[in-house]
Amino acid sequence: MHKKVRDVMTREVASVNGSTPFRDIAEVLIAHEVSAVPVVDGEGHVIGVVSEADLLRKEEFREQYYQEGYRPPLRARLRSLTALPGAGAGEKALGETAAELMTAPAVTIRPYTSVVNAARLMAERGVKRLPVVDDDGRLEGVVSRHDLVKIFTRSDDDIVGEIRAEILDDALWTDTSGVEVRVTDGVVTLSGMIPRHADARILMRMAERVNGVIDVIDMLTWQEDDPGGPGGR
Repeated sequence: MHKKVRDVMTREVASVNGSTPFRDIAEVLIAHEVSAVPVVDGEGHVIGVVSEADLLRKEEFREQYYQEGYRPPLRARLRSLTALPGAGAGEKALGETAAELMTAPAVTIRPYTSVVNAARLMAERGVKRLPVVDDDGRLEGVVSRHDLVKIFTRSDDDIVGEIRAEILDDALWTDTSGVEVRVTDGVVTLSGMIPRHADARILMRMAERVNGVIDVIDMLTWQEDDPGGPGGR
């Protein structure tokens, strides 16, 4: 069924602490080929995130470092004009350590959250990576958009195996021995006989929720229709 963040997250992740200097943060981003890293305290609690965008503010606000006549790029000027009070873009441009540069509080997620909710949170907050924390806020890993996309590249055989093992064999309290499952390019076809129409509807809904399934085609027949229904097919 729907996978959890813990099933797809990266557990070995790079992080920095609040005193990590600008240059070292940049080197971590480059070495690990990531766009952002979590900032943690001495006990591993995530206190913020520092990203490429946070570092690039220095470049965008070079006026404070070079000459008075320098005008920042249009994007930087617009950001300055539209920034919410307290956004601190100018202060970040002066920052030298992770604590001064980071965005806080960090947008985090729990390992037991579904990947669907993780994707929704990324879209809502406009981020590509989420630190994964335990209930005490300690870093356990990172989940990225790339991690979430991987669940939709599952093999057809893998999908068949999950439907058989987790739905037909375990989840449905009915005889599913007459049900056949075929998957082609992520499209599931369910055929064969099942005892009741209600069971067929439940099976369809559960199959639709399996990660990697694009569509489900219903070719099931049943012996017993729902009460008041038109009869089996």
